[in-house]
Amino acid sequence: MARLLLSLDGQVLAEYNMNKERYTIGRLPDNDVRIDNPAVSGHHALVINILNDSFLEDLNSTNGTYVNGKLIKKHALQHGDVITIGHHQLRFVDEQSEQTGDDEFEKTMIIRPGMTGGPSEEEIHQAVAQSGAPAGALAGVPLPGSAPEVTHASTATVDRDAAPAAAPAPTTASTAERKALPTAKLQVLSGAFAGKELSLIKALTTLGRPGVQVAAITRRAEGYFVVHVESGQAGNYPIVNGKPIGPQARKLVDNDVIELAGVKMGFFTT
Repeated sequence: MARLLLSLDGQVLAEYNMNKERYTIGRLPDNDVRIDNPAVSGHHALVINILNDSFLEDLNSTNGTYVNGKLIKKHALQHGDVITIGHHQLRFVDEQSEQTGDDEFEKTMIIRPGMTGGPSEEEIHQAVAQSGAPAGALAGVPLPGSAPEVTHASTATVDRDAAPAAAPAPTTASTAERKALPTAKLQVLSGAFAGKELSLIKALTTLGRPGVQVAAITRRAEGYFVVHVESGQAGNYPIVNGKPIGPQARKLVDNDVIELAGVKMGFFTT
């Protein structure tokens, strides 16, 4: 069953299961998906579900309806599409589509060191080092599914009758950032794999197409950075929000749009 996830500024506000034929979206109370905001028309847009397909239509709204950043009148929805209405976003999730094609996406876009035609592990790390990205890897932060880090302090016994311990020393900025660093993912916005997602749980994820364009995304204590590794043409750098990043590392923030080897991907934190 398909779903719509309503969010504002990255915070999910509501979830709607698409279990009937028509869903109206708008500001007025009689809408199935109500968005009470002046930027939203009374009856702004309509989703029509026919068998396994869903179609979005703008209802001559004042400010328009956007899908993946493009103004639309009618649009056949695909898994992962992001609908923007006013300041709010609706993400279309089709669980059936979500479960197919993951292997093909990984084979096409994810580059592993030493693969035929791709950069070596040494070349990737050299590119990251020369890009100006923070040198400290994200150590000490257990990733999803990994065992927590054990320190000597965890084995110490506690005397419950002892006086309260002194307040801990102020945390360094680095430690605070490590604790606060959100998990992140990439979502493909264009091409045959539109809607596919990749969780950025590794310290280094290399993406692209060897001989065309390759980039790496590093997970550091200070955040997530995209770095140019190589390309078939000199000066052909990855693009973030419409601008080439150049030879320097570019820090990513929620909702950034990355264009790499002709594929657009959204960067989202959770």
